[in-house]
Amino acid sequence: MLDDALREATDIVGDRWVLLTVGALSSGSRRFGDLITDLAGIAPNVLIDRLRRMERSGLVVATLYSQRPRRYLYDLTESGLELAAILPMLSNWATRRNGGESAKHSTCGTPLGVTPWCPSCRTAVGAQGHDDSLRWL
Repeated sequence: MLDDALREATDIVGDRWVLLTVGALSSGSRRFGDLITDLAGIAPNVLIDRLRRMERSGLVVATLYSQRPRRYLYDLTESGLELAAILPMLSNWATRRNGGESAKHSTCGTPLGVTPWCPSCRTAVGAQGHDDSLRWL
C-alpha cells in the first residue's frame, strides 16, 4: 500500500511540464514568454494550465507587473524551491539509468549518491549502525 504523502506528491508533480517548469523557475523569476522559450515544445494553453495548478498547489506565486495587458512574473515559493532541490538528483538518476556517468563531487571526484539525513542529528537516516529507516511505501 502506498504512503498517502507519496500519492499527494505525485498528484502535484506527476506531470512532466510541472517538473520542467519548476526547473526553469529554479534559476529565478520568469515571465510567461521566457517560460515558453525555456520549455520548448509546451503549448501556451498547457503552460497557463500548469502555472495555475502550480499556484493552487503552493509551488508558484504569480506577481502582476503590468495591468494592460495583464502580465505576470512567476517565482517559486518556498515549497517550490524545496521541490527544485530534488531535481538534480532526479536528473542524475536518469543519466545513470541511461548509461551515463553519475555527477561527481567537485572536490574528490566521488560519484554522488542520494542519502536522506536528519538535519537535527546530522546523521544519515538508515546509515550503518543506525536503527531508523525510511518508510516511503
